[in-house]
Amino acid sequence: MSAELIKAIAFAAEKHKNQRRKDLEASPYINHPIALASILANEGGVTDINVLCAAILHDTIEDTKTTAEELREQFGEKITSIVLEVTDDKNLDKAVRKLQQIEHAPHASPEAKLVKLADKIANLRDMKAAPPHNWDEQRKQEYFDWAKKVIDGVRGTNKQLENLFDLLYVST
Repeated sequence: MSAELIKAIAFAAEKHKNQRRKDLEASPYINHPIALASILANEGGVTDINVLCAAILHDTIEDTKTTAEELREQFGEKITSIVLEVTDDKNLDKAVRKLQQIEHAPHASPEAKLVKLADKIANLRDMKAAPPHNWDEQRKQEYFDWAKKVIDGVRGTNKQLENLFDLLYVST
């Protein structure tokens, strides 16, 4: 494993240390970015260290006080640019952010598309295994349908990951 990846894991763990997922057990948030890197490497065959680091760091700007400048100083321009491509602007309404993800997906870099694929796969898996405690079946289905619209915009990026997403989506 690369020193850069270990550095990214340590950085993300520190940034997300007080955050929890919305599942019933309130699992540690850091499990999510680690799951993305695992999906990419172990199921998608992705070896690009920039993509793996970006997967680990993908929510640091969006969900913590991390700045793009801080990421750039720590991890360089390439990793930061991938993270920025998959970062939602939390100043916008949630519905607008969701629509922007659908619209942006086809125009993202190949690296950002890989992170997006892994993110949606991880989220669908989590939704099946341990959904947010207050989500009913309709809300879960709406999430699955929205995720499919995002993933439809990144098709042609990684067949293994796209097939994995499709299997998760069909089995809802």
